[in-house]
Amino acid sequence: MLGSIGMTMLILACALPTYNLWWPIFVVLFYILCPFPTLIAKRIESDDPARAASAMFATIGIVMSSFALPIVLARAEVIQWGACLLTLAGNVGAYATILAYYFGFESGDSNMW
Repeated sequence: MLGSIGMTMLILACALPTYNLWWPIFVVLFYILCPFPTLIAKRIESDDPARAASAMFATIGIVMSSFALPIVLARAEVIQWGACLLTLAGNVGAYATILAYYFGFESGDSNMW
């Protein structure tokens, strides 16, 4: 439910006649890239303690970038601040969905975290 609300906010940030610019839709690339560092780190069969930290660092960098992109675009006056706020609200919804998915379907036999 939160994912659909987040995507609705994102599409509203792009498609409302007041804003009518599709630059904020690029945060969808960050939504797609977000789970990859964790998935790759879980697939690697090694006892390296730094792999979990590296995966978390990369994931946090991707998440921070998705929040920073609309702010930078609004500061550069490429998009309006209302579109920026709608995009940030959509980010919260999308990442809450991804976080709920990981906590809901995390297997108990994983020793990564």
